[in-house]
Amino acid sequence: MRLIDTRENLIEKRPGWTGCLFSSDAMTFAHWRFAKDAEIHAHDHEQEEVWHIVEGELELTADGVTVRVGPGEVAILAPHTRHAVRALTDGFAIVADHPTRPGFEVV
Repeated sequence: MRLIDTRENLIEKRPGWTGCLFSSDAMTFAHWRFAKDAEIHAHDHEQEEVWHIVEGELELTADGVTVRVGPGEVAILAPHTRHAVRALTDGFAIVADHPTRPGFEVV
């Protein structure tokens, strides 16, 4: 068993996106604290990506469709889906990628 304290090893991966990034054998996880107006540029990758919004609101654009997501909502992005994210408020989200994203994690 491996235990990770997500309150440690925090990094600011992009302006306004602070969190702990780690991988299991099959998945990569990010526990993000995000600041209002912080953005993640449009990009895609080979992994499926699941966003679970715990606090706050995000604007998520995937394949040209933009939606607002908030607490309790989950957005599931298929592999190779071009997507971008903008924080509408401060908040917290847990993101899981499958399979792992080598080099993306910190812990």
